[in-house]
Amino acid sequence: MKKIYLLLIVASLGSASLFGQQDPQFTQFMYDRLSINPGSAGSQDALCATLLGRQQWSGFTGQPNTALLNLSGPIESIKSGVGLSVYLDEIGPQTTTSARLSYAYHIKVGGATKLGLGVSLGLISSSLNYDWIAYDFNSNGNAGIGTGIGDDGIPIGDQAATTFDASFGAYLYNPKYYVGASVVHLNEGDLSEMNIQVARHLYFMAGYNFELTPKLVLTPHVLAKTDLASTQLDVNATVMYANTFWFGVSYRLEDAIAPMAGYQYEFPSGKSTLRIGYSYDYTTSELNNYSTGSHELMLSYCLKLAKPLPKRVYKNPRFL
Repeated sequence: MKKIYLLLIVASLGSASLFGQQDPQFTQFMYDRLSINPGSAGSQDALCATLLGRQQWSGFTGQPNTALLNLSGPIESIKSGVGLSVYLDEIGPQTTTSARLSYAYHIKVGGATKLGLGVSLGLISSSLNYDWIAYDFNSNGNAGIGTGIGDDGIPIGDQAATTFDASFGAYLYNPKYYVGASVVHLNEGDLSEMNIQVARHLYFMAGYNFELTPKLVLTPHVLAKTDLASTQLDVNATVMYANTFWFGVSYRLEDAIAPMAGYQYEFPSGKSTLRIGYSYDYTTSELNNYSTGSHELMLSYCLKLAKPLPKRVYKNPRFL
């Protein structure tokens, strides 16, 4: 177990400057489009708040725990949308926080289809807590007392650093489908105090609604991300019944199979909607020998914006 825990930390920190897949992952990625594609900001005709919480690899010492909050809404008067994404990610002694403001301009490209072009600007901060000590292991798998891991690239003890972060995204959507492509961490920020460089990531997302019956809608989703060194692919299929209950399953290539379910409630006024969803990842990699799986909870609330009544001009011939 100690060896596995150390491998997780080394994978997170790297032996010199860290590269590779650093962004938190979510199985219910279809409810998190804003944090990875600023072009989606304001794409819903409502003010929406979405909270995602994930406990990854339960049973692991130092397991990753992640929380994400997305806020988004349209500004119809200037054909735009704005958003805010804040996340907290913990793995062992390392804590990473990020906050990004997003802005998107939406262009009507035909019928009900629009294209959102967006940018996000923010900060990424990472720290190691004060009691972090990297140990070397002997041939018996026991930590050597007072023995450092012997790599100057891995920081020891209390460390913290912050860097600027910028992203760009394009998001094509209408009531039937969505397609998005984005580049996050464009500037590849440098957390120099911790010997970490934030890797640039490319994302592609898509989904399509197939109306099987008046009450049954099948929606396949796909999310791919790469840092040009490694690639991760998630595919999902979800069935919504009567616009109230949904059931689905996701597959993350060479990592996990994840069933999920959720409930959607539309308030009697018709102006707001509450959604709650849960997913469980069954690990298919060798980590299954050490973990009991991953748990994820999603909570979302959307408030529809009432469109102002059009101005009316009345003419009376008496005053012409």
